[in-house]
Amino acid sequence: MANVKIVTDSNSGITQKEAEKLGISVIPMPFLIDGEEYFEDISLTQSQFYEHLKADANVSTSQPSVSSVTELWESLLKDGSEIVHIPMSSGLSESCHTAENLSKQYQGRVHVVDNQRISITQKQSVFDAITLKNQGKSAAEIKEILLRTKFDSSIYISLDTLKYLKKGGRLTPAAALVGTLLRIKPVLQIQGEKLDAFKKVHTLKQAKDVMVAAIRSDLETRFKAYVEAGEMTVAVAHTANYEEAALFHEELAAAFPRCKVTFADPLSLSVSCHIGPGALAVACSRELK
Repeated sequence: MANVKIVTDSNSGITQKEAEKLGISVIPMPFLIDGEEYFEDISLTQSQFYEHLKADANVSTSQPSVSSVTELWESLLKDGSEIVHIPMSSGLSESCHTAENLSKQYQGRVHVVDNQRISITQKQSVFDAITLKNQGKSAAEIKEILLRTKFDSSIYISLDTLKYLKKGGRLTPAAALVGTLLRIKPVLQIQGEKLDAFKKVHTLKQAKDVMVAAIRSDLETRFKAYVEAGEMTVAVAHTANYEEAALFHEELAAAFPRCKVTFADPLSLSVSCHIGPGALAVACSRELK
């Protein structure tokens, strides 16, 4: 059986340093900041990124170049291995479709997994792929399992500002103005490939209460069997909001004692670009055993 190598992108939140320890490859997502190209976790750190946002720079994301993807694949395939490639959701980036089209050139040796995940839950998919690889599963088997379990996760995100949704074209200027005047703090959700509005609140406490209630509902309904099997994890993340995230982690650990509750790294910059600083996020994901 061919050796399996795992590839993802930096949207997963996995740093280059972590990737080295895990024995996987992470393609850095590119950014254009005032017309200059940067690469997440290579030439652009978290602190540098937020300094650019603070200065109101023109920041946009892009997909990895074709050459950056194919050159990595070809270096990994030299020893006869196969690849499981886990990009961010096709519903939020064209990078997945690009990878799927490119994979057709590699005679079935590159398996692109469009399991419609992003950020924290994408990271869990990578961990699951590593587990399955260590169990001796082939690249094709890993892809099939990840696709079959793709909806076994939820994400809820509380925003501190509407500014960046407006800048990214995901919110009209009028709606952003009304929301700002009314001090609305939206809670968004990601179920599968879409980023959608979930609820509108006015305070951070209300936002946290809404997210806890949403996670509890998911764990008691959709994911009840996985909770009973000890397979559900809850993870907290944030955008430049460490102290609030640490407090939220403690609250979630007390609220969900039957789940492993982790304090994830800051959300990837490719997510932060669209939601801005001050956000809190909580996700629940099935952990494949």
